Amino acid sequence: MSGARRGGSSRVVATAFAVLTIGLAACNSDPTEVQLQVIEEVTFAASLGVDLAAMTKLPEGMYIQDRVMGSGPGLAAGDTAWVYYELYLHTGTPISSDLFRFEFRRTPPAVIQGWDIGLEGMMAGGARLLVIPPELAYGSRAVGSIPAGSILVFEVELDSIS
Repeated sequence: MSGARRGGSSRVVATAFAVLTIGLAACNSDPTEVQLQVIEEVTFAASLGVDLAAMTKLPEGMYIQDRVMGSGPGLAAGDTAWVYYELYLHTGTPISSDLFRFEFRRTPPAVIQGWDIGLEGMMAGGARLLVIPPELAYGSRAVGSIPAGSILVFEVELDSIS
């Protein structure tokens, strides 16, 4: 019986060592190897009202949906815009909201690339939903309370363009 226990103990020690080694290797892995979320593979919180089938997928891989059509000329390079936005993770977790003034330009972008792509052509008084993949947001970097690799969901109201 004692021989069986020693054999069993050896297997337990070997297994524990293997698990510890794998765990340490994971801790020491390259932080740039973050798994980027894929829009079509996540479940969006119902509170966000994201229905990908009802949205327009842009060539860059993000989705937009006009909730309210504005009027006047559309936002174009060189314009200054005042927008109110709410930012969420796909889980419905709120990240921030603000009234924001920025100069709209595509190259180089003044804000995250998905913001510039998603707001182009939007008219004053309009409201738009943006679903932005990590590649057009912060990629594999964590920023504030936004985890690395995150999909961003913006609700944007374009107040004015000058």
